[in-house]
Amino acid sequence: MVNYLMNRDDVGQRQACRCVLLHRSMYYYRSRMDPLTALRQRMRELAHARLRFGYRRIYMLLRREGWDVGKQRFYRVYCEENLGLRRKRPWRHASAVHRVVKQPAAGPNDVWGMDFVADQLADGRKIRTLTVVDLFTRECLAIEVGFSLRAEHVVSVMKQLQFERGLPRRRSCDNGSEFSGGQMDLWAYSHQIQIDFNRRGKPTDNAIVESFNGKFREECLNAHWFESVDDAKYKIDAWRWDYNEHRPHRSLEGLTPREFAIRSRSIGVANSPT
Repeated sequence: MVNYLMNRDDVGQRQACRCVLLHRSMYYYRSRMDPLTALRQRMRELAHARLRFGYRRIYMLLRREGWDVGKQRFYRVYCEENLGLRRKRPWRHASAVHRVVKQPAAGPNDVWGMDFVADQLADGRKIRTLTVVDLFTRECLAIEVGFSLRAEHVVSVMKQLQFERGLPRRRSCDNGSEFSGGQMDLWAYSHQIQIDFNRRGKPTDNAIVESFNGKFREECLNAHWFESVDDAKYKIDAWRWDYNEHRPHRSLEGLTPREFAIRSRSIGVANSPT
């Protein structure tokens, strides 16, 4: 903060410290604590070799190897390295990510986010919509509408998108039975797609999809009456087309999702090796 004030306002160090109520001795202080570089490296090696070992077992392995480190100190370093396992991960799920920090999408078709949004028809009957969003370009790839959407409908949507634009490297979703069931797991495993499940009670793990769902509800679901499922499909598909083609995004430098996708692919082609 002191350096930020010095660079932004062109003030001296003494004045910047006074503004943030920081003693100058604290500004000059540099920690003499051992960074434990070798320990951190060995912890990462064991964690990636033993994907389902928690911190207790990894600590036991280190003690057997002769590392003299206390349990509290080890746990602090373990947390700093973000090696904790995902809780409530669907068991026996071959395609699920085991131990990894969520990485943002690196390009088009890198990560797709999926979620369900509920609504009702004019006569009160409940309907569900499955939204699929490219987390890099913010494009809405598909919105499936139906009374009861199950795992087979999710697989069907993914197969349709496979022929239209290929498949992603990773898929981000919650732990619902539609996403964590055997049908989805088998299809993802056969196509070598990783499934990155969100932590329970952590909607920020899928923040882009949650943000899209909020816009979808506010601008489409709450703005229309749906007389039937076919009427809902027609109006929702029209809104999806308008969203991709004409709705500018501040996070995309004012471009629409389709414009940003085209620009991203053209830059990728220009930078690709010949």
